Amino acid sequence: MPTADYPVSRLTLDNGLRVVLAPDRTAGVIGVSVHYDVGFRSEPQGRTGFAHLFEHLMFQGSESLPKLEHFRLVQSSGGIFNGSTHTDYTDYFEVLPAAALERGLFLEADRMRAPTITAENLANQVDVVSEEIRLNVLSRPYGGFPWIHLPPVLFDSFANAHDGYGAFEDLQAATVADCADFFERYYTPANAVLTVAGDIDPDEAADLIHRHFDDVPGRPAPERPSFAEPWPDGVREADREDPLAPVPALAVGWRLPDPVAQLREYLATVLLGSVLSEGESSRLQSRVVARGEVATEMWAGPGLVGGPLDARDPDVFVLGAIHPPHVPWEDVVGAADAQIAELAARGPTDDEMIRAAARFVVGLYRENDSIGARTRSLGSMELLHGRAELLNEIPALVADLTTDEIAAAAASLDPGRRAVLRINPAGAR
Repeated sequence: MPTADYPVSRLTLDNGLRVVLAPDRTAGVIGVSVHYDVGFRSEPQGRTGFAHLFEHLMFQGSESLPKLEHFRLVQSSGGIFNGSTHTDYTDYFEVLPAAALERGLFLEADRMRAPTITAENLANQVDVVSEEIRLNVLSRPYGGFPWIHLPPVLFDSFANAHDGYGAFEDLQAATVADCADFFERYYTPANAVLTVAGDIDPDEAADLIHRHFDDVPGRPAPERPSFAEPWPDGVREADREDPLAPVPALAVGWRLPDPVAQLREYLATVLLGSVLSEGESSRLQSRVVARGEVATEMWAGPGLVGGPLDARDPDVFVLGAIHPPHVPWEDVVGAADAQIAELAARGPTDDEMIRAAARFVVGLYRENDSIGARTRSLGSMELLHGRAELLNEIPALVADLTTDEIAAAAASLDPGRRAVLRINPAGAR
């Protein structure tokens, strides 16, 4: 299996900011990202959706730049930018021509130092986020399925079970004081990873990083609480009515090995998901969808938000399906269970192993061929695993997995310890 070669070096500033440098002089562009170690799981009770709301506020200007100036400076350089909120982190990034490296560093240091948080900006962004929820969840068939609605079936704690998009009443209740406290607590350099990748000279980039980030005030990183909770000891079930869904759907969720402490076992579930559902020859697509005709669409694999390796423990393996109304949900789950049980008993074939590993690695290379995606992947690996180099090492780790390990991963999907969420079209049950 070919391996990636993304050279990585790192430094840490006196204020605690961890820096990853990944030069690629063939790129012609540079990527700058900052990953803050705070996501949905760190939101306080009564403030669901706050991490995402705060991500929006970080684009509303700073003490140095008026509102929209960040947008203008990036776009006038021919660059792109964005941010996103995940289960365990929030990231911000720019991709710019190589000559604009210092501009990208200035912009990230500037908002790390002092974003503008006002009542006007907060009210405006509460409206923006609320409209986003209406468009993406409330006005769309299967909106929020399953990433919003499956966790409260599988988990008990607020941190793991709540809606990371947020409830309207919680968003409306957010105050400027909440925002100031959130920034003070989580948006400290010591709680962040700065990644600079692409067409850079590492020494020159390091000098620019010191110039712009050394004077960002340092504060201690917050102590990260444990979000662990016991695995379910039985089957948990829930129904949800969806007035826009044309046909029923379901999601089955299982707990996964710790992605950091049990990486090899976790990667086995990644290949298991591929053997089960990726490609027309996969077990679920060929035997359950095409031949069995009990579902019109099925998918399986680790991760609720952002795919596999995008969160710490606890993470979720999800089996999803959309099925005809005349097919009972038990038949869909039973057909999938039969395929999982067969894999647990006999393991995948050698051909399935080769296809699954090749498909995953090709997808990894394709995704990270762009500097923007590579910058963000290196940053998230450094933040979650403490090893940006993992991006280089994963292909070899995946290729080294055995059929016995995939069989063990299938056996861990215990039909007696899981969550089942059923989406019913309005009026049907």
